[in-house]
Amino acid sequence: MCSRLTSSGSTATSIIATVREADHQHADIVSGFSLLVEEPSKSEEAAQMPLVVAIHSASSIPLEVDSVRLEDARELSADAVARTLIQRGNRQVELGEFFHVSGSASDNTMVWEGDCSRVKLIGTGLSDGSIRVTGNAGMHLGAEMTGGEIIAEQNTADWVGAEMHGGRIHVKGNAGHLVGAAYRGGRRGMTGGEIVVDGSAGNEIGHTMRRGLIAVGGRTGDALGFNMIAGTIVLAGDDHGIRPGASMRRGTIAYLNSNGAPDMLPTFKDAGTHTAEFLGMYIAHLRAVGFPLPDGIDGCSYRRFTGDHLEMGKGEVLIRESGANA
Repeated sequence: MCSRLTSSGSTATSIIATVREADHQHADIVSGFSLLVEEPSKSEEAAQMPLVVAIHSASSIPLEVDSVRLEDARELSADAVARTLIQRGNRQVELGEFFHVSGSASDNTMVWEGDCSRVKLIGTGLSDGSIRVTGNAGMHLGAEMTGGEIIAEQNTADWVGAEMHGGRIHVKGNAGHLVGAAYRGGRRGMTGGEIVVDGSAGNEIGHTMRRGLIAVGGRTGDALGFNMIAGTIVLAGDDHGIRPGASMRRGTIAYLNSNGAPDMLPTFKDAGTHTAEFLGMYIAHLRAVGFPLPDGIDGCSYRRFTGDHLEMGKGEVLIRESGANA
């Protein structure tokens, strides 16, 4: 009997030891699996990053990068994107000759890093997705785009959103001339979408625009809304150029600041004071995107001028009245 008990005890001890060893092995397996989950590979990390195009060599000759399209880059590796041919003067070079490319556009996002003030045509024809420019951007940013979003963290050159058809551009610094305008000889400027410039912008903003919204927070240059067919231009600054609305046919130009509005051309007629309640929708939208609005803008009344009566005369210029509320 004693020998049987001893044998049974030894067996039980052996079983317990075996179970404990199995538990330790199971714990090691689980621990190892956790490490695999918590520490993704470098390729997985790259896939989680947006596609970053960072300039590493400045060029005295402007670089034209309209061939670098987010829609195409979504299906390409970073190395393949770096091999994309871009225009430099009268010859083509690979993008990687001037830019370091990393990450992936699988999340529909592209980031241009560094001073791209001599890089033209970023985001041209964009139809979907998001592009961000962390430094200055060159000419034709977002030209002819039809959808998606472009955010420029600093300043941009001329022709921002030229002849764009849809989408959104937000310039957090200053913009050059001809924002949302038609190209020389073109019949229409922007026909849809919106361009928001937190800072100042140059001459001929909205030249021949057909639809859409342009908002400028700072100073604006001469000939604002020249030959404007339709659409809306909203201005929040207190320093503006001359001859606004010259040759405009339809559309609205609204000065939200009672200071600094220019004298109207003699071909515009004073149509009295109006509440312009529809502007409240634009103001609410611009406030939501962080656009710098003047104080006390809600519920203001505006002096309305119609023109240009050398053309159709169905356009309007609204100038906020000083100290007057609806």
